[in-house]
Amino acid sequence: MEKKIFETTLGGKPLRVEIGEVAKQAGASVLTYYGDTVVLTSVVSKDEATQTDFFPLTVVYQEKLYAAGKIPGGFLRREGRPSEHETLIARLIDRPIRPMFPEGFYNEVQVINMVLSNDPEAPTEVASIFGSSLALTISSIPFLGPIAGVKVGRINGEYVLNPSNTLLESSDIELSVAGTFDAVNMVESSAKQVSEKDMLGAILFGHEAIKALTKFQMEIQKEIGLPKNEPKLYVPEPALIEEVKAIAEKALIEAVSIQEKLERYAKIDEIKANTLEHFKQKAFWVEYDGVKVFDYDAQKDYLKQVNQILDGIVTKEVRRLITVDKVRPDGRKIDEIRPLSSRIDLLPRTHGSSLFTRGQTQALGVVTLGSLGENQIIDGLETEEVTKRFMLHYNFPAFSVGETGRYTSPGRREIGHGALGERALLQVLPSEDEFPYSIRVVSEILESNGSSSQATICAGSMALMAAGVPIKAPVAGIAMGLIKDGDYYTILTDIQGMEDHEGDMDFKVAGTKDGITALQMDIKITGITKEIMEEALEQARVARLQILDHMATTISEPRKTLSKYAPKVKMIRINPEKIRDVIGSGGKIITQIIEDFNQVKIDIEQDGRVFIMHSDQQWIDAAAEYITNLVREAKVGEIYEAKVTRLLMDKDGKKIQGVFAEIFPGTEGLIHISKWDKERTESLEGQVNIGDQVIVKVIKIDDKGRVDLSRKDAM
Repeated sequence: MEKKIFETTLGGKPLRVEIGEVAKQAGASVLTYYGDTVVLTSVVSKDEATQTDFFPLTVVYQEKLYAAGKIPGGFLRREGRPSEHETLIARLIDRPIRPMFPEGFYNEVQVINMVLSNDPEAPTEVASIFGSSLALTISSIPFLGPIAGVKVGRINGEYVLNPSNTLLESSDIELSVAGTFDAVNMVESSAKQVSEKDMLGAILFGHEAIKALTKFQMEIQKEIGLPKNEPKLYVPEPALIEEVKAIAEKALIEAVSIQEKLERYAKIDEIKANTLEHFKQKAFWVEYDGVKVFDYDAQKDYLKQVNQILDGIVTKEVRRLITVDKVRPDGRKIDEIRPLSSRIDLLPRTHGSSLFTRGQTQALGVVTLGSLGENQIIDGLETEEVTKRFMLHYNFPAFSVGETGRYTSPGRREIGHGALGERALLQVLPSEDEFPYSIRVVSEILESNGSSSQATICAGSMALMAAGVPIKAPVAGIAMGLIKDGDYYTILTDIQGMEDHEGDMDFKVAGTKDGITALQMDIKITGITKEIMEEALEQARVARLQILDHMATTISEPRKTLSKYAPKVKMIRINPEKIRDVIGSGGKIITQIIEDFNQVKIDIEQDGRVFIMHSDQQWIDAAAEYITNLVREAKVGEIYEAKVTRLLMDKDGKKIQGVFAEIFPGTEGLIHISKWDKERTESLEGQVNIGDQVIVKVIKIDDKGRVDLSRKDAM
């Protein structure tokens, strides 16, 4: 293919795509230029289906630090494992494109996005979602798109498309939304307690831009798109479907309605195992060069179809119960929340702790407070160093679902759930000036049956209040589900694991009593309408208020004092030009201060803020007073109590002609004999000694900073 260039605009910036010049051996590749941001997207698919019973899609997003003119840190000086930010963007791309492949398509597909140039004013994630969709759309891979994604902010009440990071600082909504021409299929947002109406308005505003982007892709596909492959789809034979149903359908339908989770899944697994064993006995002998051999591949393929049919029976019954009988597998009403319980202060030595339980989902929230020097440093495309003061880490051990498993570093799911909880709680945290601490929340999922990320938000909120962090308001989260059949649909409140797995939507909403602080939506169908989103948001609001009422019975507001085990901190402000006086040459002075005041921690910011931390308040106060005095500046006309430090002798060394006195640490001035007393004095012999305290007045400061003092004028 010869090189083709297509151009449009997005949010007032040029959007250009180049196709046919680079990465020509990939299934399809696209260079997306958005402003000065450049992303190379390539897609490749295997010709044959894998032996798995799921769609093996891999989405990679990688930021090359040369894109921002930076050399990677660390010993190796090269890009390493994906950062949390890269993982989250990869998920942001994956989630809207994953539902857009045919049911039963099991060919392995890889979508690789490489950021080659970074323009801070043009979001790389927007270019990456667009490039991923366009590459899939023009390729021969059976993709049911196109889709597109944009960011939306709201500044002074006006929605803004793809705002820069600078603009987002003054925005009360930060939204990523993706979808097709007809509907939205992914939402990710944080917000400063905005209403459901305003959030829905932002989503619909973003969808208008998505429509234009998908139309642009359709035009490109029409001109250069490859014919789509017709792959083998794993759709079981009708005769096999009837045979499996005759053996297992009745038992599976009964098992679905068992209310206790582990018992339900154990029974379903037992029925599946027995059914698979029955079909395993079928002969798969084939004759090869006159010799009969057993065709294990044919058997595996056959059993995969049987398992697919069994899963389909379970899915159909769950959906039938909810949409027709309006009954959920555990017997709840459509809008009913599972039983709630909570407590605080489980862990006596941590700075704050809470346990939140909703049905069979349970989260332990733990808060740790530290100095601002313990903020997390982010190595990314930003030109200046970026740090995180607030961190929320989510852990999902295998025992929480009654299984064994490997214990390794956090996976994409854990990183994603932690980021959602972090966004939800970040909106209500006090500022650094109000609460000068680095804050870490850890959520340990101890039991799970759906919506553990929202239990994390509830547990984290209560743990923060128990720790004495003065949050603006408590935050709760709830997960909504959807079962859709044609034009008919049912929205579920507080979905459990089976409803999430068999349903069409996972819609998580977190917020305070006044509004939304975080929102995330993933769907398995191609999109949902405005009416469904509106109804789901309102149903979530009612549930959120109910959960907040429960949380208030355990702890209703932040404690006024910190744990005795938490470090204490005090902030003072100094003239930024005086920072060097506190640090000293080679850090000599600040090191001495730390030693003199019982190993206090001291963090100094470039704007002159000094944070002093220790477990004992008296050492903090003493160090703060010392530093304050160290950087104080004498002012003409002010009176001080000074300490005599040196004597000024005449040239013969016989008469005391004046003294030097320290008015505060690091600053001393001269009291000449003429300024000692109202009466004329020939010598100060016998009148003053080193160490004496005298009241003085500053009468002059010369251009070199030398201070003249007067005892006479202070009388």
